[in-house]
Amino acid sequence: MTPSQPALPASATPLPARLAVSLRAARLVYGGMTLFDGLNLELGGGGFTCLLGPSGIGKSSLLRLLAGLTPPGVSGELRGGDGRPLAGRVAYMAQQDLLLPWLNVLHNVTLGGRLRGEAVDRSRALGLLGRVGLADAVLARPDTLSGGMRQRVALARTLMEDRPVVLMDEPFSGLDALTRLRLQALAAELLAGRTVLLVTHDPLEALRLGEHILIMNGRPATLSALPDLPGTPPREPGEPAVQAAYRAILRRLEAA
Repeated sequence: MTPSQPALPASATPLPARLAVSLRAARLVYGGMTLFDGLNLELGGGGFTCLLGPSGIGKSSLLRLLAGLTPPGVSGELRGGDGRPLAGRVAYMAQQDLLLPWLNVLHNVTLGGRLRGEAVDRSRALGLLGRVGLADAVLARPDTLSGGMRQRVALARTLMEDRPVVLMDEPFSGLDALTRLRLQALAAELLAGRTVLLVTHDPLEALRLGEHILIMNGRPATLSALPDLPGTPPREPGEPAVQAAYRAILRRLEAA
């Protein structure tokens, strides 16, 4: 029997205070090669930023540094806009959904709190699953779900953490085009008000979602902002202004 799923309107999801992020003098050495050195990054509180760059440039390592998952050879001074460390205030959504196959959807979504020994807000978890369109799948195991459904579970789990900073590493790659567009729109809606950094290889995804777009290129890599973005996210990929910006991004990446 499926548990009752209370409706959770968008306004009912509590939003933490908007938190800016500051990273100073970040350095990454991998395989004897310096991927970036003296790298600075500022994320405005409550803004949605997308990060583009060629493979191997260090985007995922930079994201893990922000998440506190510092690999060997990475260093930097990381602080919230309030001057405090970011530990405990970041939710990280990897490219793979990382669902535990022996747990059902509901238990995967509430896993973080249960591992920390916290009282689980079952009502909120069910409400989030309703918001991502999985109200009828709360007892399903991951192996019975499509790729798009698994990614929606991962998104609900990320939101369940209720952190002011959300880091996402190509969370919608490998999905069919229609599912990807739907999940992009859903993420833009449900992550509003949080400080988001999304790593992607897809310039159109960055243009669809990003209030700000950063391009990472060079060796050692540097960050540069793409100015004059058209309209307000989520943007329609087929709009002429978006297509023009897409071509401009490709030129920037090709010049890397």
